[in-house]
Amino acid sequence: MAALAWLLIPLFAAVGAGVWGSWAGRNRKSVEDGTELAGYTRFREAMEKSSRG
Repeated sequence: MAALAWLLIPLFAAVGAGVWGSWAGRNRKSVEDGTELAGYTRFREAMEKSSRG
């Protein structure tokens, strides 16, 4: 019986890893990158202005 318990631990770990992987890799449609990209563009333009002048 103890051997069965030791075999179930990796099985549960593999199932848990699969669930976590599918949750972490899901497609998040509600989050848009537009505002972040616009902020990065403003930052990049500001850095270019400061290096010129």
